[in-house]
Amino acid sequence: MLEMAEDDQVQILTCAPVGFAGPVGLDCKIVADREVAGMSDFITGGNKADTHLRHVHPGRDFTLDLVADIRNAEKGDPCPRCEEGKYTEERGIEIGHIFKLGTRYAEAMGATFQDENGEEHPMIMGCYGPGVSRTLAAVAETLSDKDGMVWPAEIAPYEIVVIVVNPSDEAQSAAGEKLYGELRSRGVEVLYDERDERSGVKFKDADLIGIPVQIVVGRALAEGKLEVRTRRDKATESVEVERAADAAMETLERLKAERK
Repeated sequence: MLEMAEDDQVQILTCAPVGFAGPVGLDCKIVADREVAGMSDFITGGNKADTHLRHVHPGRDFTLDLVADIRNAEKGDPCPRCEEGKYTEERGIEIGHIFKLGTRYAEAMGATFQDENGEEHPMIMGCYGPGVSRTLAAVAETLSDKDGMVWPAEIAPYEIVVIVVNPSDEAQSAAGEKLYGELRSRGVEVLYDERDERSGVKFKDADLIGIPVQIVVGRALAEGKLEVRTRRDKATESVEVERAADAAMETLERLKAERK
């Protein structure tokens, strides 16, 4: 495995600060990438502060002890195992770490083992840990759309949002309050939106936050019905007021089951 040399290592080897190191005159083995071996007339550091060398040629001005394919791969590079393949780049996120703890904690706890000769040695310990904040960031990175977040029910800030379209309408307000209380009594985490805002603002905010299930208390209440929506696919179901809580719970459980 190759690692970048530390600044002090560079200075000890080349007698120059970082930025002015070069291969000419070095008393060490020089390993170069294949692309470097094919270059000529280039500029290098002069192994002296504020000094560079021009018109440098490998083979003439310094010896390549080993030529290998060592540079960082880049998008579009050919596959080293086939002729037609190309290297591609994908975005990713690190959500956990593996730590080597050595023998520090084993020695403190007296955690030992016996080797083939019967001698005791402290165990070399390790651990791994997923990062909670990193996991949330990974979910936000992968489960979102043009309207905002699409949280899984298991980690959503709220599982259900009750949206009262017109809070000045006594019937809508009463139905929303009753539904909110019923869901809370079942142990559901519910957000109750009775703000004096336009319905479009409320719907937009609910999508932006990404709450999995939305219950809309609106004009359909006059016909004894409410709307149950899913944030993920925007599917809408019209249900009787009396079974709105049950319908929302069923939808929530279905979403959880589909994630397994």
